[in-house]
Amino acid sequence: MSHRGLPPVTRREALCRIGNGFGMLAFASLVGQSLSAAGLDQRAKAGTASMSKGLHHPARAKHVIFLFMNGGLSQVDSFDPKPMLDKYHGQLLPGGTVATERKTGTLMKSPFTFTRYGKSGLEVSELFPNVGGCADDICVIRSMHTDIPNHEPSMLMMNTGHSQVGRPSLGSWLTYGLGSENNNLPGYVVLCPDVPTTVGPPLWNSAFLPAVQQGTFIPSRVERPDQIVGKDFDPKKLVSFIHNKAFTLEEQRRELDLLASLDRMHRGPGAADPQLDAAISAMEIAYRMQTEAPDVFDIRKESAATLELYGPGSTARGCLMAVRLVERGVRMVQVYYAKGDPWDAHADIQQHRKNAKDSDQGFAAVVKDLKSRGLFDDTLVVCGSEFGRTPVVEVGGGAGAIASGRDHNPFGFSMWLAGGGVKGGITYGATDDFGFKAIEKPVHVHDLHATILYLMGIDHTKLTYQYSGRDFRLTDVSGNVLHDIIA
Repeated sequence: MSHRGLPPVTRREALCRIGNGFGMLAFASLVGQSLSAAGLDQRAKAGTASMSKGLHHPARAKHVIFLFMNGGLSQVDSFDPKPMLDKYHGQLLPGGTVATERKTGTLMKSPFTFTRYGKSGLEVSELFPNVGGCADDICVIRSMHTDIPNHEPSMLMMNTGHSQVGRPSLGSWLTYGLGSENNNLPGYVVLCPDVPTTVGPPLWNSAFLPAVQQGTFIPSRVERPDQIVGKDFDPKKLVSFIHNKAFTLEEQRRELDLLASLDRMHRGPGAADPQLDAAISAMEIAYRMQTEAPDVFDIRKESAATLELYGPGSTARGCLMAVRLVERGVRMVQVYYAKGDPWDAHADIQQHRKNAKDSDQGFAAVVKDLKSRGLFDDTLVVCGSEFGRTPVVEVGGGAGAIASGRDHNPFGFSMWLAGGGVKGGITYGATDDFGFKAIEKPVHVHDLHATILYLMGIDHTKLTYQYSGRDFRLTDVSGNVLHDIIA
């Protein structure tokens, strides 16, 4: 195909250009109505620049740290005390047992004592004394609920807003809409000692959003569990292949400049190729990470007092790295406890003692350290699991010989938030007398996501991306902002 005065094009090129034309017409119709496929701002397209114009309302937070206790924290043993469990211990749940995943028996009281903390008198169990010490800074949501009572769909729901693989993660939506405040680091970082074996990378992928928005996984394992940093610690080894031994930085820069030049020649004036743009953006970030990533992950630069504040172990290391990353402008950091489902206490709820001991000091240190660095007001801290656990004892499946564990419970569980415009020292919502089901101000995961986006300056109904013939958003077709918890 050709036209007088214009260079010839193939049929394939013509169809491609026509398709792009229809895409631009569709894009034009969306401008001013929602966040289009170009994001809140053209600079955010590459995920490398701060976004201040185009926010739907003033943001209360700029960053998110998500502390994830994968496996399922028991709400009635941590942040939702139930005196009725003590009174009716060993008896059947009134009204009959609600079906969860495995066979359950009678009500089981918590083996952990609860204490009131702070001026607010927030009740927290002995599992989390350090977090309890931050009671006046945190908001405990006691009425969370989700849809499906097993790990994979619930992990996906909490991380992507959908129970099946194939949707962008929360962090990907945030970086898509807002970009990052640091050109030398990814906008979204995931920390865990090893890649979580339950679901894994789909929890932090970008799906149909530009590839540059996906989370960057960094292993945060420690050499010895009684240390946060030892003599063998080398931050340069945390990111695989970050340094190119074959080429200098100057040579790599020339390669990237040549690639960008070839890209412009390939596309022609005004043409767009989002996949190619995303690939080049990822290469650019990888190039720039060579200079800044080793420094931001080098926790040896922290004072002895700061290292002592966080305590030992991989969770502590992940928590400290998360604070250092948001200090450098990273938009969202997620800290997983460990691979698999380590909080999955089917056989014995006493398993929570070790998990909490590993986590409590580091979680509290995040709140304290953000305050000391002047980042608390700008950083939203979210802490919780994919679901909770039953107030009744599990007697089938993985209960084993001990039979003092709890099954999965999607009907009512607890999460806590701090900083980033959230009221401190309060509880929101409630479960029933036995801690089984949310009955007062129930909060679905979509509501939590809507609130997180709201605090970041985004209307969740307008953060959309057109894919496969329809507009998608993190909260699907629901979600309500929890205005009552916002300061």
